[in-house]
Amino acid sequence: MNFYQAETLDIAVIGAGHAGIEAALAGARMGLRTALFTLTLDLVGNMPCNPSIGGTGKGHLVFEIDALGGEMGKAANAVMLQSRMLNASKGPAVHSLRMQSDRVAYRNYMKRVLEETPNLTLIQAEITGIRIENGEVVGVETAFGAFYPARTAIICTGTSLNGRIYVGEAACDAGPDNTVPAKLLTESLQKAGIKLVRFKTGTPPRIHADSIDYDELELQEGDPDPILFGSDAPAVNRMACYITYTNEETHRIIRENLHRSPLYTGDIVGTGPRYCPSIETKIMRFPDKERHQIFVEPMGLDTKEVYLQGLSSSLPEEVQKEFVRTIKGLTHCVFMRTAYAIEYDCCDPMQLHPTLQFKTIRGLFGAGQFNGTSGYEEAAAQGLVAGINAALLCKSEEPFVLSRSESYIGTMIDDITVKGADEPYRVMTSRSEYRLLLRQDNAKERLIGYGRRVGLVGDEAYETFLQEDKQKKDEIERLTHSHLSASPALDALLTERGYAPAPTGIGKADFLRRPFLTLADLYALEDDPPTLPPSVRRRVETELKYEGYIKRQLDEVARFAKMEEKQIPPDIDFNAIGGLRLEARQKLTEARPDTVGKASRIPGVSPADISVLLVALAQRGQHE
Repeated sequence: MNFYQAETLDIAVIGAGHAGIEAALAGARMGLRTALFTLTLDLVGNMPCNPSIGGTGKGHLVFEIDALGGEMGKAANAVMLQSRMLNASKGPAVHSLRMQSDRVAYRNYMKRVLEETPNLTLIQAEITGIRIENGEVVGVETAFGAFYPARTAIICTGTSLNGRIYVGEAACDAGPDNTVPAKLLTESLQKAGIKLVRFKTGTPPRIHADSIDYDELELQEGDPDPILFGSDAPAVNRMACYITYTNEETHRIIRENLHRSPLYTGDIVGTGPRYCPSIETKIMRFPDKERHQIFVEPMGLDTKEVYLQGLSSSLPEEVQKEFVRTIKGLTHCVFMRTAYAIEYDCCDPMQLHPTLQFKTIRGLFGAGQFNGTSGYEEAAAQGLVAGINAALLCKSEEPFVLSRSESYIGTMIDDITVKGADEPYRVMTSRSEYRLLLRQDNAKERLIGYGRRVGLVGDEAYETFLQEDKQKKDEIERLTHSHLSASPALDALLTERGYAPAPTGIGKADFLRRPFLTLADLYALEDDPPTLPPSVRRRVETELKYEGYIKRQLDEVARFAKMEEKQIPPDIDFNAIGGLRLEARQKLTEARPDTVGKASRIPGVSPADISVLLVALAQRGQHE
């Protein structure tokens, strides 16, 4: 094909899903000429799976995206249908905010933001090739014959790259929601030497709201005082969700039709997500479980579509209808969209630096499901990091890398770039060894400085943070050095919560450190308690109540910092290091970690191997 030369860009972003949106906004807001290419302008910011933002672990990512100056949290706040804090009965480290969102309103919000952002052009076009010269990106090519010269490119193709949809015996080449798949780009990437793998995911059916017997479902209301992402603004829940369960009849129908599922016939070869399996996988994996929970969730204010979370399937359409109608409350349901499985191409993320730039191709970045992850939030977080680093590369400035000890974003990127992804990767609080430090409530304290430094956090937002941070510190100081006088009210409260009376009173910080006592309890005993924003109050209470644990984790961070920062020369020959086990040599040679800390997290590399490596590095240093 003969290509004509189109506009010159600094950053070309391929794909306008959650990764692409954050990447493009970051690049444009940092002053770089940016274009965001999408197969269709009608599905910018689409939620092809669950219409929600946040969830266990994922809510942490959204707070971090917001702290760095990203857009996902603001969009979720604007179109929220219901807000719930998951794990609220547990410790603050695992509290995770989840918002049911209006799917169409979310798309419209994001499209409008993109269209109104200076330095950013939104273009409907299929990118069929990335032009690379001398190991460096020089531009991108479209199916319509345009060549856009570009200094960097960010691949955010989601599940559209060589996508193929399965519903029982029926299969077709398609992206999510039956969109056109991106097929030619796969060939271009393979020619560039990029290793691609095949993953699989899926979605459940959508049914008509008026065909649901809601009286037979369990009501799941939102929190009475809804919380927003990164904001203390008041919020109101606008729609309810519901819960129902599968049963033995449901399971019988599924088992009897497994021979028609492409997951079990061998038609699907891609690896699926362990933590969000299809209903047929759940039934086979847990044969003794009598029922599985199903969440019945609205898709938006202006639609009758309802999402059945937990019923992801690739079974034939008629089988889906049969087993769904065995479920309580859904016996008369009318299908609007059939569940499907989708296979797609993605890269081996071990080919990436922590900046998300490819190690062998300067200026080429990957983000989102293209990097082997799963979920909107994981995608958006990577898109933001890739967009920031593409802009910094164009500016010839130092790259932006977050560590495991300061963010879930850093934990996720470290996990996939060091360990790889043999299945779609999902963020969970259990993946971090520093959970108590990486709470939702202190995301701004941890990360807003980075957002400010790269130019994504403005003056007003930063000044508001500084004021609230001072309020927090002043209140902790006040409570640490003040005392609650003895009183009948104090003794009554202590007795009610299972404690002995305090005839001489009690220190206010000591009061808070006791389980079952809260900052609200303390303020109720004070004559003139301060008026603080809700987010500040939550931080004050958590930091005082868990002060000892937080200090221990900070000590751990300091203790591991030296190993984490110990550099491994890029030209080191691991095969020449005597004492390293064969498996360790192979794994280290493949991963090429740049620090000892990363080397220690590679599967197959033991603590003994790290000791040998440290000795070898010390000896090398003596001879240089």
